[in-house]
Amino acid sequence: MSKPILVATRHFPPAVEGRIARDFDVIFNDLGRPFTQAELLAAAQGADALFVSPADKLDAYFFESLPESVKVIASFSVGYDHIDLGAAAKRGVPVANTPNVLTNATADLAMLLLLGASRRASEGQDRVRSGRWRSEKLKELLGRDLGGKTLGILGLGRIGQALARRARAFDLKIHYSNRQQLPPEIEDGAVFHSNADELLGVSDFLSLHVPSTPETRYFLCRRRIELLPAGAIVVNTARGNLIKDRDLIDALKTGRIAAAGLDVFDGEPSVNPGYLDLPNVFLLPHMGSATIETRTAMGMLALDNIDAVLSKAPAPTLLHV
Repeated sequence: MSKPILVATRHFPPAVEGRIARDFDVIFNDLGRPFTQAELLAAAQGADALFVSPADKLDAYFFESLPESVKVIASFSVGYDHIDLGAAAKRGVPVANTPNVLTNATADLAMLLLLGASRRASEGQDRVRSGRWRSEKLKELLGRDLGGKTLGILGLGRIGQALARRARAFDLKIHYSNRQQLPPEIEDGAVFHSNADELLGVSDFLSLHVPSTPETRYFLCRRRIELLPAGAIVVNTARGNLIKDRDLIDALKTGRIAAAGLDVFDGEPSVNPGYLDLPNVFLLPHMGSATIETRTAMGMLALDNIDAVLSKAPAPTLLHV
């Protein structure tokens, strides 16, 4: 009996690729760059399933042109703003993502960014690596204490809640804003703000954990930056387009914002060059889920969804429009 054909637009941890080799005839992207849309459509000819990543932009034209053979698309991500779900639904192609399995890894990274930005970690490392470490100059690397300060979390979902648990160990007070207030047992003492602008006013540290939607796109703009306490620190592990880069860069240059820790960027993998020369920005290349355990769990969940759809069984995390 022949195996179903899977197009995988990237490579995965060994355990995931082992399962793929066992269960599918696979076409991998070995180009060393993302497929163009035309290349992905060509590879999809005769395929049963596509295993894509956020680097693959699946718009309305893509679904209009998608071969009839493709029965399911799984994305190696929680976010799905790179996929036109309305066009997928119109074409009748189920789409799956990988929620829940990367909560702890992303919260760990948000805490790393919070600590790295507040303690000027990238500047300190640069001093050591470049041979410019001088003990008498250490006063130039004074950072900010976390203890007793307020961490504002925009979006207290699973990742936001996991970050709050970690932050409490550093004696941070937790405030948050959501569409709706959470039950007291989930809040665990966190202070709710129904208006996100009010949250900004008390946030010595601000961490963004909301999806990219028309309402949240460029949320952190010049007007809202002015609502933050002077010298606040901003962290983003959610989506790059939650921040208006030019406005944050200007605030970092003047010291209105003391520092930022960023793992995601508008238009990534391109990064606004204004960030690159700023010493008060701790930059990482979208690696929130980048642990062996988490990436393996993501891959396995994606394959579970593909297997379920192909076998006409209930799928664990299909997205519904």
